[in-house]
Amino acid sequence: MNNGILVVDDDDAHRGMLRTMLRSWGYTVDEADDGDTAVALVREKAFDVVLTDVRMARMDGIHALKGILAYNPALPVVLMTAYSSVETAVEALRLGAYDYLVKPLDFEALRHTLEQAIEHSRLSVENRELRRQLTDAAARPGILGRSQAIRDMLQIISTVAPTEASVLITGESGTGKELVARALHEGSARAGRPLVTVNCAALAENLLESELFGHEKGSFTGADRRREGRFTQADGGTLFLDEIGEMPLPLQAKLLRALQQGEVQRVGSDAPITVDVRVLAATNRDLRREAAEKRFREDLYFRLNVISIEVPSLRSRSEDIPLLAAHFLQRFAERNRKNIKGFAPQALDSMLRYSWPGNVRELENAVERAVILCNGDLITGRELPSGVADAPVAETPAPEGGGSLAGLSLDTVERRAIEETLRQTGDNKSEAARRLGITRATLHNKLRKYGLE
Repeated sequence: MNNGILVVDDDDAHRGMLRTMLRSWGYTVDEADDGDTAVALVREKAFDVVLTDVRMARMDGIHALKGILAYNPALPVVLMTAYSSVETAVEALRLGAYDYLVKPLDFEALRHTLEQAIEHSRLSVENRELRRQLTDAAARPGILGRSQAIRDMLQIISTVAPTEASVLITGESGTGKELVARALHEGSARAGRPLVTVNCAALAENLLESELFGHEKGSFTGADRRREGRFTQADGGTLFLDEIGEMPLPLQAKLLRALQQGEVQRVGSDAPITVDVRVLAATNRDLRREAAEKRFREDLYFRLNVISIEVPSLRSRSEDIPLLAAHFLQRFAERNRKNIKGFAPQALDSMLRYSWPGNVRELENAVERAVILCNGDLITGRELPSGVADAPVAETPAPEGGGSLAGLSLDTVERRAIEETLRQTGDNKSEAARRLGITRATLHNKLRKYGLE
């Protein structure tokens, strides 16, 4: 936000005094000499707050308020009124005004009101954006996030998906590797055909071979009928091999042959079956190291690793935590028929501090638990798992080169404090301002001052 304020007053001297004061506080100021001009300006330019007098010649503040809110209901409008017009101001509150101030103005009260109004405006914008993203996620289930790490990953997915290349998806457990596989499939020309998933860690070697390639009746004890394998089921579509690093070495050789020749054989049969399958694989292991130590076939590794996509851990994209938490809250609140509005600030602060070793899956489980235990409107630390609720505050590192802060200028110390706090909060400016004990408007002014905007 540009912290822009529109001052509306037909008294030139009063308007000029406000302009000088607001600019000294770091705000950008535009002016209107009457209500009709103000309504026109709001339609032309974005403002964070409108500060308007009530009594004006052509269009008074009440009619200006109606016109402004008709165009932008989320824009905070603060009225300035004399004692004799307080009843009018109260009526304005009923119509949707953010607040009113009585003339002569108390400048500290004015400053506090504007900071609160700007915060209100910011939250309105962020909530609308959050609802939009959640709506998009509901319409197109998949990868949720707005961090740079996620945007970079989505760019790779959009580039690779339309191709026929094999893709190796890596990342820690719980990061959402299967969602990446689904996005690759849905972005390809095979989207109308099946996406078939096999968890290579869930079955013993003989059962996994039958699962992949199928078997003939009587080929082993319990094979009372012929079964099609997952390769055949995925013909024309995509086969996703999850936890590929857990596949036994003997079966890796058969998988490699199937990939190279485009043919599979059912267990107990010598007849090859031609299949057209794109293979995606995922692992939380370092397959290059596994191959170097002879625990994974090097030739299969290179066959699968035509393109590699690494899914970032949740702790490396902490700015996505509020969005993901809100998404899970909405889902589980609806499922459990609860009316929960959101997270208390302390609870969200704990979630931002926690390292989430189990990644998105752990966050999902924590939110589900909290929803089930919550009996109020907001989830607090009491409903979160103890490890999350008691997450320690990260220590601020020592200054560059070690030692104390002695001898450094106050500007240098302040800049470092801001930079480190923004790093800890994943560039979440609202949370950074709260931890620093300043308003968001003040933080923006300091970011501009130090060239960090």
